[in-house]
This record gives sequence, C-alpha cells and structure tokens, in this order.
Amino acid sequence: MNKPKGFFVTGTDTEIGKTLVAGALILKLREREIKTLGFKPVVAGTYTNPDGEIFNEDIETLRVASNLNSDDLNICPYVLQTPAAPHLAAIQQGLLLKRDVMAKAFQKIQDQADCVVVEGAGGLIIPLNDHEDLSSFAKEIDLPIILVVGMKLGCINHALLTYEAIKLRNLKFVGWIANSLSEEMPFLQENLRTLKTRISAPFLGCVPPLPEELRKPPNSPYSIEALNFAAQHIQLPKS
Repeated sequence: MNKPKGFFVTGTDTEIGKTLVAGALILKLREREIKTLGFKPVVAGTYTNPDGEIFNEDIETLRVASNLNSDDLNICPYVLQTPAAPHLAAIQQGLLLKRDVMAKAFQKIQDQADCVVVEGAGGLIIPLNDHEDLSSFAKEIDLPIILVVGMKLGCINHALLTYEAIKLRNLKFVGWIANSLSEEMPFLQENLRTLKTRISAPFLGCVPPLPEELRKPPNSPYSIEALNFAAQHIQLPKS
C-alpha cells in the first residue's frame, strides 16, 4: 500500500459502526508508523461527565485512536448538542453549518499529520444547509471513500443506494466494510455475497459483534481494546 493521505468513512445509516471502523482504521495506519489523526466535520449529540464537562462519544473515540488528550487538538469544528440531523440541530442552536469552516478545520488537522481519517455524520448525503450536503465536503477534501455497511435487515438497499450516490458524484471509492452490530444478522453470509456481487469495490472485512466486555456503555467512547478488536477483522485498501 502506498502511503495514503487519508480516508473518508461514510455509512449506510447512523449508528451502524462508522466510529468503530474509523477508530480501527486509525490504529491500523498508526501500526505502520504513519502519523494518523481522526477528524469529524460535525457531530450532533453530547453528554456531560461527572465534572460538568461536555463531550461527544464519537470525537472522544477518534481521540483515543489518535492518541490525543481531550484538549490537544480541535478535531471537530461543529459540536451540536441535540442528537438529530446536523442541519436541524444547528438551526436549533442558531447556527448555520458552513462547508468552508469544515474544510479549514480539516486542513489544520491535515497539517499536523501524514494521514487523516475523516468520519462522516449519518449518511453520505445528509444535508449541511439549504444548498450543500456532506458529499460536497467529501468531494472538496478529495479523500478516497470507505463505506461502512451496518449488517441488518434492509442493509442491501441502503448499501447499494449509497454506492450509486458515490458513483454519481465521481468520488473515489476504495472499499467497503461490513459491521455486524450487536448481534449477527440472519443470512449474514448470503447478504455479504449479494453485496460483493453488486459493489465493484474491494471488500475490506467484516467486524463481528463486539464481545460483551468490549461493548461501550452509553455516553462513553469505545475503548482502545474494542478498536483493536475491530482492527483485527479489517484490512486497509491496497492503494
């Protein structure tokens, strides 16, 4: 594998394992002694710790994987309180999400690393504002796309629709990863075979359900052990 400048991790839906996979990819790149950092353009949903500090579990997971303390770098320019579609959560807070703000924040992180793993929010074409969606940000930063497919009933349609959206936007698509969520779905292997025949991009692995002791409690990031478990079941794109 040539030394990558990064990847953009998108998913078939929200809550299907983008954060787990993004963190695992960061660890795999760091294992190759590639200085890698995580980045997220926007998050929606926060929690307050016992000390009254406000956190987001996705951001903190990317920090764990990137070996960053909470105040080392700003890896997300928009932290929204309400767990809702980002453009709606932003309106509630009196904000307008701007792609150029996201791009400038990404550039600052890129300047600090050899490689950046960007985790999207929700799906690929979630709106940012009245005129732009997340795919426009992905196109601007020009990182190859890795698609996370949450393996559950309905995933074939969601995966193929996202695949079509990636092709339609002429984004570079370097592979897809299946994530089994909390329980292995019925007909898992049959679903995987169906997707392999219809997605013309490398299959990079299937993450099985996390063992009980590695599952994260609510309002907390994934542990380094959970990220390492996921990393064992996936591979990096070859180019």
